[in-house]
Amino acid sequence: MSDNDNGKNGNGAAGEGFGFGYGFDTLSIHAGASPDPATGARQTPIYQTTSFVFDDADHAASLFNLQTYGYIYSRLTNPTVAVLEERLAALEGGRGTTCTASGHAAQMLAMSALMDVGDDFVASRNLYGGSMTQFGQTFKRFGWTCNFVDPNDPKNFKAAIGPKTKAIFIETLANPGGIIVDVEPVAEIAHKAGIPLIVDSTLATPYLNKPFDWGADIAIHSTTKYLSGNGTSIGGAVVDSGNFDWAQNDKFPAMAQPDPAYHGLVFAETFGDMAFTMKGHAVGLRDLGASMAPMNAFLTLNGIETLALRMQRHIENAQIVAEFLSKHPAVAWVSYAGLPDNPYNALAKKYFPKGPGALFTFGVKGGYEAGIKMVEACQLFSHLANIGDTRSLIIHPASTTHRQLEPDARAASGAGDDVVRLSIGIETVEDIIRDLDQALNYAAGRQAAE
Repeated sequence: MSDNDNGKNGNGAAGEGFGFGYGFDTLSIHAGASPDPATGARQTPIYQTTSFVFDDADHAASLFNLQTYGYIYSRLTNPTVAVLEERLAALEGGRGTTCTASGHAAQMLAMSALMDVGDDFVASRNLYGGSMTQFGQTFKRFGWTCNFVDPNDPKNFKAAIGPKTKAIFIETLANPGGIIVDVEPVAEIAHKAGIPLIVDSTLATPYLNKPFDWGADIAIHSTTKYLSGNGTSIGGAVVDSGNFDWAQNDKFPAMAQPDPAYHGLVFAETFGDMAFTMKGHAVGLRDLGASMAPMNAFLTLNGIETLALRMQRHIENAQIVAEFLSKHPAVAWVSYAGLPDNPYNALAKKYFPKGPGALFTFGVKGGYEAGIKMVEACQLFSHLANIGDTRSLIIHPASTTHRQLEPDARAASGAGDDVVRLSIGIETVEDIIRDLDQALNYAAGRQAAE
């Protein structure tokens, strides 16, 4: 392996040795890592340190001037985190990655490199409730405007683009509604406007879908979810394809104009297809400070080693559970693209041939109160605000994750009063079904079937 493969360079770039040519399962285990040169340890060590010693004054100066790769301070780069960054870049087929303290921090870091006061971006209205709030409320305080549109017709994105629009943002699999966005035409619209397409691929993971294959420029992950898979570690990632030309117009001065903090260095000119990743570390992590902890990177790396195996079981279980719920008398509807009559089934076959994820929603007959009652009656399912765990998880979005939204906005985002969201785990599927059945019957005032 090259130095790039063992995480020594600290830039989050996909390694030459394991970036391409190997199968997904192999990359999940090996990309970015090699035995520790100091001890021979086969597992990536946890470099739990704040800072790193310089060889001499010249070495320190070259690091601070971005003239050489290496480690200065763990807010900027850390060897454990760098292995995770390289692994994610390799799995996505991207050029580089910047890991962050959370998925929300990843979104903030990515947008901060693109947006100035008075700018706007276009986003699907079918997003995770926390993203809706971050984009629609908190970003306003930075002078950024988000224009939400119905993602079911790509033309809606085109219609919302104006002279100050800097990006389009979508989720490939919408949380919680199960909506699949037709990525290809949206990417074409973005590129004709000279702006990048940013895709939150948290629910898909690179095992089910690689956004760059369909024209996306930047992929966002909450590594908290399926990538770690163990419910232990908060984290986020910004993966750059390296394909977007930041100097093609005057929309992105932070990327294509001299940076006064680095003696007039121009990121797009100096770093080429690594520009966005370098900007994420040298400016985004430096100034926003939302760095991933080495321990969380270590735990996430361990989770990714079994990502393919887990996702196979997740989607197998999800399909069976969705089919069961679609026939249950206490269920009004099921929104899972793996069902033949689902309106997104054709897009699922196009973008998710292995299966459209393991998170979906269904409607409980009886509405808001029945939804709460059903959730509280579950015994195997854990009632909590997370997804992508090995355990099966359940939540009633209208009373939890989306409660801060107005009723109309809540319904439009796929979190109406009767909606229950399931994150199907990898337990024995018969046990999952048994728990849902008894909880639904309890909510409906019936005894569970023997």
